[in-house]
Amino acid sequence: MSVKPPKMLAALSAYSSLLLASLLLASFTASADDENGPQSAWQMISESERSEVFAFAEDYKDFMSRAKTELSFVSEAVRIAEEAGFKAMPAEGELPSGGRYYDVNRDRTLTLFVVGSEPMTDGFRVVGAHVDSPRLELKGRPLYESEGFALFQTYRHGGIKNYQWVNLPLALVGHVDKKDGSRVSISVGLSEDDPIFIIPDLSPHVDQDYRERTNRDVIMGEELDPIIASITPADSSLKDSVLGFLKSEYNIEEEDLVSAELAIVPAVAPRDIGFDRGMMAIYGQDDKLSSYTALRAIVEQTDPKRTAVAFLVDNEEVGNVNNTGSNSDYFVDLLAELVYRERGDAYTDIDVRRALRNTKVVSSDVNPGVHPSHPGVWEAGNAPRLGYGVNLKLYGGGFNANSEFMAWNRAYLDGASVKWQTATYKGRASGGTIGNSLSRRNMEVIDYGVPVLSIHSTYAISSKVDVHMLYRAMDAFYRFAD
Repeated sequence: MSVKPPKMLAALSAYSSLLLASLLLASFTASADDENGPQSAWQMISESERSEVFAFAEDYKDFMSRAKTELSFVSEAVRIAEEAGFKAMPAEGELPSGGRYYDVNRDRTLTLFVVGSEPMTDGFRVVGAHVDSPRLELKGRPLYESEGFALFQTYRHGGIKNYQWVNLPLALVGHVDKKDGSRVSISVGLSEDDPIFIIPDLSPHVDQDYRERTNRDVIMGEELDPIIASITPADSSLKDSVLGFLKSEYNIEEEDLVSAELAIVPAVAPRDIGFDRGMMAIYGQDDKLSSYTALRAIVEQTDPKRTAVAFLVDNEEVGNVNNTGSNSDYFVDLLAELVYRERGDAYTDIDVRRALRNTKVVSSDVNPGVHPSHPGVWEAGNAPRLGYGVNLKLYGGGFNANSEFMAWNRAYLDGASVKWQTATYKGRASGGTIGNSLSRRNMEVIDYGVPVLSIHSTYAISSKVDVHMLYRAMDAFYRFAD
């Protein structure tokens, strides 16, 4: 740990005293704003609550330093769940009230649930979020040699701005599945003593012929290939040298890369932002932020009335596809099995259909917040601001939760003193994330999250108080009585 100079400590101490004074003078009501305009969530909370916010943020940053992909998110979340008393759902048998279980779908999607005291046909309480984030992935035959460098060919998972990925320390994480059924895990670049990989940009001295490219094409998708080696041996090619390293280090052949899931992700650690440390810069907050808060909220539930569920799912960034995405039948099949475990021989198809109709869902995802240099991309009256709490998404165009369910959610948010705001995109109606997949199964769904700056970038920005407010909102949702 670094030691701050005495002058710096004095300055921070004075600043903290001023900040604390302003907090103590602020209103502590959740729903009302003062005559000078909306209050931030920081102005609402007490000193002890502020300490809780900062402690929660430290846990979040620690988790995110390891959970770079959906695979690592699921493994880290299972570890936390097991420490909290959750067990893998047994293959058969009744699930008693208060039982704490999890189910993993193909290592990439995780469902956690706490069995309620009321019949499951009365409906579930579900918080859903996605655990994948925009990144680069290796092609099936990625390794090639060019101009004295060995490189990996990549393609993109989700929407990114290509130019943000150059001149950035990158890590290689994931696994290789071999024909004999064994799996080889790979992680290079996240530890301080690891090498990193990098996609080099053109220097300004030689980029004249490329300066006319527009924003998204400054770096083309096929140019996002990281350098992985540069020392050509005397007796073989550079490519052969890399293959030799992979064989000696991991016992994998070039053909094994066809059955690999290897991602290129930023090798940057979560960091606080600003003198007051009120914000965080972290890769992958879309939408591991909501998934982490859902994980923390579900482990707090002990004896709910309605069975509480956290559905943390893969592949939202590419359209909710495949058997680990929310368009899969996996989640409804799982809920149907839970109803069957409860009903036994009396179970019929109508039981699960009634359960789905009675189910209430929070579909949570982050969304862009007001940018200090580009505020005009939002209409100010419906713009979500960092530090102002949870934002209820009013998309328009048929994507909104119905008004009665919106009012139901307002009731528990205000009852739990959760600061909230609204978000509607300027000039267009649109909706997304996993809510559509669940609402088409006749569940009641609302979409809310928190505002984040630089979404889909390599280092997105969130407010610590918003993250904690989202956790509190999810906890209140699970506990609220109809």
